[in-house]
Amino acid sequence: MKTCLIVIDAQESFRHRPFFSEHDVAPYLAAQNALIAGFAEAGAPIVRVFHSDGPKVAENPFAIESGHVRPLAGLADFQAAATFTKNRHSALVGTGLDVWLTRHHIERIVISGIRTEQCCETTARHASDLGWQVDYVTDATLTFDMVQPDGARLAAADIKMRTATVLQGRFATLCSVQEALARLGEKAAA
Repeated sequence: MKTCLIVIDAQESFRHRPFFSEHDVAPYLAAQNALIAGFAEAGAPIVRVFHSDGPKVAENPFAIESGHVRPLAGLADFQAAATFTKNRHSALVGTGLDVWLTRHHIERIVISGIRTEQCCETTARHASDLGWQVDYVTDATLTFDMVQPDGARLAAADIKMRTATVLQGRFATLCSVQEALARLGEKAAA
């Protein structure tokens, strides 16, 4: 089964948002980079997705004009099989990624990147609904604390747990980095 790693929105733009925190960045980068290294070593495709939207001005960190729509510092350098820029939550809306995956006979996608509950989860659900098998590597996703409607703080760890709970068995197979790489190896050997 041909498998592709998708690295979603792992970009400097987030460092320029008020909610950004370095708290979980190092463990995220370690997991993300291990996943990238494993796919690169296996010769499996890695797709990069950037997010760009909002006013096209330098002050908007998600505008190309800001210079921040570039790989997150500390992210391993890799040769992307393809790069897409999206302006919606799902990486499959209006980017051509779905066409690329189909043309390259990809059957399974491995989701990683930023933000766990937003673009990563939305892409996982969308991909599942379109018929791809989805591995979701929670450790290789990053998110940030949020404020709930009642004003209480919702910790990033709780957001990740909620995302894992709603995806598992419905839209994706949850995997650690090691499990995702083992599954890649199993499929390559088949």
